[in-house]
Amino acid sequence: MSLPRSDAPSPEAELATGHLDADLSRRSRRGGALLMGAQAVRVVGQLATLVVLARLLPPSAFGLLAMVAAVGLVLDLLKELGLSSATIQKANLTQAQVSALFWINAAAGSLLAVTLVLAAPLLAAFYGQPELAPVARWLALGFVMSGLTVQHWALLRRQMRFAAIAGLETTADYAGYATAIGLALAGEGYWALVAQRLVTPGVLMIGSWIVCRWRPARPAAAPELGDLLRYGASVTGSGLATAVARSFDQVMIGWLWGPAALGLYERTTRLLLLPINTINAPVYSAGMPALSRLVDQPERYRAMFRQIVQKLGLLTMPVFAVAALTSDWMVEILFGPSWTAAVPLAALFSVSAIFLPVLMSMGLLYMTQGRTAELLRATLIDAGLCLLAIVAGLPWGGVGVAAALAIAGLALRTPLSFWLATRHGPVRNIHVWRAIAPPASAALAAAVTVAFVRAVVPRNLSVESVTAVGAAASAVIVLVLLLWPETRREIRSAAHHAAILIRRRRAVLEP
Repeated sequence: MSLPRSDAPSPEAELATGHLDADLSRRSRRGGALLMGAQAVRVVGQLATLVVLARLLPPSAFGLLAMVAAVGLVLDLLKELGLSSATIQKANLTQAQVSALFWINAAAGSLLAVTLVLAAPLLAAFYGQPELAPVARWLALGFVMSGLTVQHWALLRRQMRFAAIAGLETTADYAGYATAIGLALAGEGYWALVAQRLVTPGVLMIGSWIVCRWRPARPAAAPELGDLLRYGASVTGSGLATAVARSFDQVMIGWLWGPAALGLYERTTRLLLLPINTINAPVYSAGMPALSRLVDQPERYRAMFRQIVQKLGLLTMPVFAVAALTSDWMVEILFGPSWTAAVPLAALFSVSAIFLPVLMSMGLLYMTQGRTAELLRATLIDAGLCLLAIVAGLPWGGVGVAAALAIAGLALRTPLSFWLATRHGPVRNIHVWRAIAPPASAALAAAVTVAFVRAVVPRNLSVESVTAVGAAASAVIVLVLLLWPETRREIRSAAHHAAILIRRRRAVLEP
């Protein structure tokens, strides 16, 4: 039954952003906090699922899925074509333009699904794993669903509808978690992981069409479509270079060392990438539309970006510095004694995780300022450095690759990405280094402290050892941050807001 005419959604209303400008900073802060909270809820479920599945399924099951996922990571970017970023960034967007982009995304998703179905036997032959063929054919369905979701999701982010985004992502993820655990308990093996990769995008597709009331017009050309496609092409090229660099290690490890070795590598990578994605995803969702609206206000733009970078560093650098030196405890707690071979991998990936979130945030400068050609060049340089590091580490297996990536990231990729991203625009190189100085110094102090404490307490996993390490690291981190004026202000502000919330709660509870 069709909606009454008075209730029909207005396409222009779904695309307009003028009403957001009056309280952009507040919306961005509240949206970022909301998405971060939702991400925390999701990461609890994802971590629990990761632990449960690691105990129900062998490493080879995860390695088998990773073989297809490495290819799927590249294909997924071709499906999106960078057009969601174009929708979010463009100031004046029309119904005809979004409709054209929708049909392009839908066609790309369907075409990639057909391509993966036809290529499934070749993929199985490349890895020497016959069971990969049916797995790849089923996973192809995910590209069709995702292609139908891209523009609705982009419009939700453009409108800064963060509550809807958080609710949909949490629901979709938990549906996937429940499906995977249920099928694993039923003895379905790696098919539990296949089902998870289909249930999550399916729920997102249905939910985004329900929540976002925009509907596409019939396929047709649109004014300025070429500009949007060129913007998307540069973003896609950049994303493809990143995806190739991110998947090349898993493809080569799976080919040279087999599914068991790849399973260890992939699970450990997932364990460390989980908190990074948990933090970076809401930062991008909140930062992209907010910074896009501030490109003509250099002072506000610069201040907001510095806050984003510094808070990213505060949330990640000290934590991963500690994780790098307690990787043996982390693996034993989460995966169990059968995964002890993953300990050096966890330590090395923790080192990479210290700089990755801040490095990834540089993309916001390019995309919000429309510098997509520069983004493509910078990403190609960064991807080249990653590929060289992977090739250099391959003779030593997954540990060699992880070590080479960590060294190249700290010594080359991070300083080079800062310099390239700040050559133009209101943010300069010195602004980025000043923003990360407090969290970087806290991370270094925490690492030294943990190394010292672990040298004098028993190295085995115990409540006493963990408590001693955690207390010492926390105390040092807080003390170092208090030495910096900007973080001192942040701590005072956080304490002030916490005190207000406590007083309000007491007032409500008092008779």
